[in-house]
Amino acid sequence: MSADSHPIPTPTPFATTSTGKDRVLADLALVAHEPGVRKPDPIVVADSVTRHFGGMTAVDVDHIEIQRGAITALIGPNGAGKTTLFNLLTGFDHPSTGTWTFEGKSLSGVAAAKVARSGMVRTFQLTKALSRMTVIENMRLGATHQPGESLFTALIPPLWRAREKEITVQAEELLERFKLGAMRDEFAGSLSGGQRKLLEMARALMSKPTMVMLDEPMAGVNPALTQSLLGHIIALRETGTTVLFVEHDMHMVRHISDWVIVMAEGRIVAEGPPEEVMANQAVVDAYLGAHHDTDLGDDSLLADEVMEQLEAEALEEKR
Repeated sequence: MSADSHPIPTPTPFATTSTGKDRVLADLALVAHEPGVRKPDPIVVADSVTRHFGGMTAVDVDHIEIQRGAITALIGPNGAGKTTLFNLLTGFDHPSTGTWTFEGKSLSGVAAAKVARSGMVRTFQLTKALSRMTVIENMRLGATHQPGESLFTALIPPLWRAREKEITVQAEELLERFKLGAMRDEFAGSLSGGQRKLLEMARALMSKPTMVMLDEPMAGVNPALTQSLLGHIIALRETGTTVLFVEHDMHMVRHISDWVIVMAEGRIVAEGPPEEVMANQAVVDAYLGAHHDTDLGDDSLLADEVMEQLEAEALEEKR
């Protein structure tokens, strides 16, 4: 199966603006294409991050930086440590060693809720929508600065009604943007898998984050909603939001990412623009094994083989 057999969807109208992408590409133009390279304006900087599970090392990252305002893809074979790294950076897991900063402030050892309030939010491969709550109620949960969460304030409606109205207006605007407005009062459990992905992304934006981390946003999404998700991710860059996402769909990675970071066996093995990374020998070895009999002189063949391997893994995970 070649890359050409899967046409890339045409971007939605709001995704055709090139201002954000041009700015990001200009920032990354002089960056070396090597693991752990320093970026001109990193929003996340991590050093010596490791995570051990018994005798197994799931993550062993010497240095990684995420460029502000860019769409960065984090790819790698199954078990490479991608989701574990996500969990560490966002406070859902604790590292064995290491430190990292977000916008210059240390988040090492900070609880997940505080990480989210700092402006770094994430979604999950398996959606976390609260099934027995309505779509609008799920959205309201994502907002910050809710006075009604205080027991004392909750007893005095005038102290929280104005803020709740603001939150509801914001939630309804996002639901319309994500084409979920008609589902406003439906239970989240009644949504399709793709609609839940949209809901989770919309809910993440309720906190007006600086950075969004998406764990396999296309997993389980039918083709009818793929275009919508692609458009929303691209639109985030145009509003200045940094995006870091894990994905096995290499067509998506090549289509929307500005920079690609490759993990294998817990380590960063390659970085660079999507087209170059697809033909990188370290990436080929990571997916196909160091001992394969591909003609190393044909970069396009290497790229196609890597993509075929990734697609096979993605299909296997969805079964």
